[in-house]
Amino acid sequence: MRVAVTYENGEVYQHFGHTEQFKIYVTEEKEILSSEIVDTNGSGHGALAGMLSGQKVDTLICGGIGQGAKDALAQAGISLYGGVTGGADAAVKAFLEGNLSYNPDVACSHHENGHEHHGDCGHGGGECRHGRCGK
Repeated sequence: MRVAVTYENGEVYQHFGHTEQFKIYVTEEKEILSSEIVDTNGSGHGALAGMLSGQKVDTLICGGIGQGAKDALAQAGISLYGGVTGGADAAVKAFLEGNLSYNPDVACSHHENGHEHHGDCGHGGGECRHGRCGK
C-alpha cells in the first residue's frame, strides 16, 4: 500500500490544495517499508489527485480539504483521511495500527459559493472558516 501525507516540516500540512510536498510511504501489513518526499511542482487542488494517482497512492492523510478535491480523489480511487493534525510519521503509524484520529466529514469551506476566505490558511488577511487551518 502507498500512503501519501500532505507534508511540511515533518507535520501534516493543513491545506490540501496548497501543499507543496507530499510524503509518500510504502507500507506492508502494519509496517513502513520506505518513504520519500515528493514535490507537487506547483500543482494544486484537483490536479493533485492526478499526481497522487500517478504515484500509485492508495490512501491520503491530510488536514483540510475542499469538496472538489475530495471528489477528484474518490474518482481516482484514493481513500481519504482528512482533518488530521500532528506529525506525518506518527499519523501513518496510527493509520496502520487502526488508531488514526481523523474527521470523515472534513470540509474546507473557504471555496463555498465561489467566495474565498483568507485567514490562517497562509493566504493573507480575513477570517478563516476551515476550523483546522494553520500554516
